[in-house]
Amino acid sequence: MLIRLAILTLALTAGCATTIPNTTVEDTADNRSVVAFMEKYRKAMEERDVRRLLELASPHYLDDNGTPGGADDVDYETLRENLTLWARRVDDVRYDISYRRVSYAPNDRIYVEIRYGGSFHIQRPATEDEQWSRRLANHRLVLQKLPEPEGEDEFRILSGM
Repeated sequence: MLIRLAILTLALTAGCATTIPNTTVEDTADNRSVVAFMEKYRKAMEERDVRRLLELASPHYLDDNGTPGGADDVDYETLRENLTLWARRVDDVRYDISYRRVSYAPNDRIYVEIRYGGSFHIQRPATEDEQWSRRLANHRLVLQKLPEPEGEDEFRILSGM
């Protein structure tokens, strides 16, 4: 009887990996590092900290926005311009991230599948009503693991900001 119980317990727990709390991401040291880095990104978004967001981005940042033409591509300099404009127009941010999956590819690429909820309070003239813009979407960021960490960060965002 005791042996049957042990076999049943082993069968039920085999293949069941634990997840990082409040995520669906397998709890490994590498995944915890990725989620910790992503939390720095989330916090910088909430603080509208353009300098910090640009530090988290790779100088090789390139987002093609999922289109074949290059007219809407965002490189590092365009990202800098867009974030600066965004920070001027938005005076409050609430940004939540639900981490769905982290996967690893060659060339130290890491794909972070998330669902984000963002609420952005847009500045308006005093005569107009307050306006909040809300977004909820599934999204993917591509990170690159640095060969040698720069300061406290061991990743940079290649696309998806």
